[in-house]
Amino acid sequence: MPRGIRVNTDCIPLVKQRMLQKGFARQVDLAERIGRSQSVINFFLNGRTVEYLNFYELCEVLGFEVQDIADFEALASTYTDKAQKVNNSSPLATPNSPLPNFDLEYPEGEVPLDSLFYVERPPIEQRCYAEIKKPGALIRIKAPQHMGKSSLLARILQEAQNQGNKVVTIDFQLAEEELFCDLNTFLHWFCDTVTEAVALDNRELLEKLSQQLDKHWETGQRFGYMKSCKNYFERYLFPEINQPLVLGLEKVDRLFEYPKIYKDFFGLLRAVHEEAKRRDIWKQLRLALAYSTDAYVPVDINQSPFNVGLALELPEFTHEQVKDLAQRHQLNWSDAEVLDLTGLVGGHPFLVRLALYQIANREISLTDFLQTAPTAAGIYSKHLQRQEYILQQQPELGKAMQQIVANGNPVNLTTEVRFKLYSLGLVKLRNDEVTPRCELYRQYFRNSTKAN
Repeated sequence: MPRGIRVNTDCIPLVKQRMLQKGFARQVDLAERIGRSQSVINFFLNGRTVEYLNFYELCEVLGFEVQDIADFEALASTYTDKAQKVNNSSPLATPNSPLPNFDLEYPEGEVPLDSLFYVERPPIEQRCYAEIKKPGALIRIKAPQHMGKSSLLARILQEAQNQGNKVVTIDFQLAEEELFCDLNTFLHWFCDTVTEAVALDNRELLEKLSQQLDKHWETGQRFGYMKSCKNYFERYLFPEINQPLVLGLEKVDRLFEYPKIYKDFFGLLRAVHEEAKRRDIWKQLRLALAYSTDAYVPVDINQSPFNVGLALELPEFTHEQVKDLAQRHQLNWSDAEVLDLTGLVGGHPFLVRLALYQIANREISLTDFLQTAPTAAGIYSKHLQRQEYILQQQPELGKAMQQIVANGNPVNLTTEVRFKLYSLGLVKLRNDEVTPRCELYRQYFRNSTKAN
C-alpha cells in the first residue's frame, strides 16, 4: 500500500478557505492544533502527500469527509506505478539521481508567495499584517543580504492588496544611476513610478495623471521639489485612486551613497508619516521599507524615518525551523545532523536553503558538504567569490574582514565599515564590535587570506 494520501488539486482553494474559516490564520496555528510540524500542513495545503493519520486528523479538524477532498485517482496511480517498478525490477535511485515526484525549489531571490519553502518567523509576519492595516503605518524591515527581506515585504504587500489597498513596489536597486544626480530628477522619477504603477493598464488614467504631474512640476518648482512631490500626491494622486496606497520601498539604503538625495527624501518620508497623525488625507499612505543596514550617514534624528514606525530586524532560523525546513525537503534529519549544518552556516536562510536543496536533490551528501563548503570547490563557491570580489573592490572592507577572521575575539571597527560588512551579511554586530556571521565565512576568508 502507498504510505500516504493527498488533497485533490481542485479542492485546494476550498481547503485553504476552510482553514481560515475555522480560525487558523497561519499554518503554524493549525500545526500546533494537531501536534504536527508545519511541513505537514504545507504538504496538505499544497496537494502533496501526507501520512494517512495526519490526513484524517486534518479532515476532522477542518470539518471535511476524507472522500470529499482526497485524490484517490492519484493514490491508485501511485500504487500501480510502484507495483510496476517492482515487477520490472527497476534499479534503485543512485545518490546523484533527483528525488521522484517531488518539486524542489532552488533558493534564488524572493521566495514565491505560494512556496512550500517559505519559513515564517513568528510573530513577525502577523505583526506586519496587523500594522499595515493602520492608517499612516510605517514598517521598517532590516536585515543583511539573503535574509528574506524581499520575501517578507512581498507577503506584507500581498496582505495589503487582499485588504483592498492599492499597492506599489519600488526597488531602488533597479533605478539607473543618472536618476540620483539631483533631487529634482529623483523626486520626479519617484512620482512617475508611483503614477505608472497606480494606473496599471488604465491608459486613460495614466495619461491624465502624467499630464497633471508634468504641468504641476513645472509650476510648482518655485516651492521646492519636496513640496512639489507632496502636493502632487495630495492634489492629484490620492483623489484619483480614492483608496489607501501602500508603498513598498526596497533597497532603501542604496540612497546612502547619494548625499544630494538621501537627507531630503528621508525627511520627506518622515514628514508625511508624521502628517498622517494630523491630516486625514495622509492616513491613506502606508509605507513598508526594506533595507540592509542602518544609516551610516548623518541624518537629523527629527527628519529620519529610521526611528519611527514598527521596526523589525529579521533573525536567523532557529534549530527547530531548520529541522522543519529539512523535513519539507523530505530529509528526515536527526538533531545532530541539523547541528552539523547550523554549526557551519548558522541559521542563515539562503545558506541553509541552498544546502538542503543540494542534499535533497542528491547532488551532494551532508558529509561531503561539510568538508567542501568553505572551499572554492563547494556549493557556495559563486556566493563566496562574489563576496570576495566586493571586498577586493573596497580594500578598506577587505582589510577589516581579514582582521575579523584572524581574530578570535570581537573586533572594533569604524561605523561605516561595520555597517557595510553587516549589509553584505558577512558579520554579526555586538554594539560597536563585530564577529564573523558564521563559521563558513571565518574559514573561507581566513584560507583566502593565506592563499593571497
